[in-house]
Amino acid sequence: MPYLRHFLFMLVALSTLQLSACGFQMRGSYQVPEQLQEVSLQAPSRSELGNRLQRELLRYEVVISPRESDITHIELHEDYLDRRILSLLTSGQVAEYELIYTAPVTVHTLDGRLEQHEIQIFRDYQEDPNFALAKTRELEIIVNEMRDDAVQRLMMLLTRVTLE
Repeated sequence: MPYLRHFLFMLVALSTLQLSACGFQMRGSYQVPEQLQEVSLQAPSRSELGNRLQRELLRYEVVISPRESDITHIELHEDYLDRRILSLLTSGQVAEYELIYTAPVTVHTLDGRLEQHEIQIFRDYQEDPNFALAKTRELEIIVNEMRDDAVQRLMMLLTRVTLE
């Protein structure tokens, strides 16, 4: 029995070593590059995405400063939510939508490049007229999750753009 415990310990240790060697990171854990230690952020007034990105940057101890020429500048444009009909009920009412959250962003890098990107998040949403109030709350939750996903993708984008 002691050999089995030793074998399992070695198996777990070896698996952990292999995961770290291949570059695996838990979702949401980033190593912020040196070029992102100080950034400037411009977002539309009362932008929920801008507020969430600012909190995420501060979480990783990134200094947010006024715009200067020698730091990375992140410019968030007006984000929007579209929906596309996926299916209808026999009565002709919409049964299911595809929600499309789009967040355009422009990144001015340290070396003078101007990178324009559009982050899009897709979700399916089932409509039910019998539970309108509950479905309204569910839609709010889905949109908030889509914004969180957009911030995570934006962080990955910033890491990639600044390292190029």
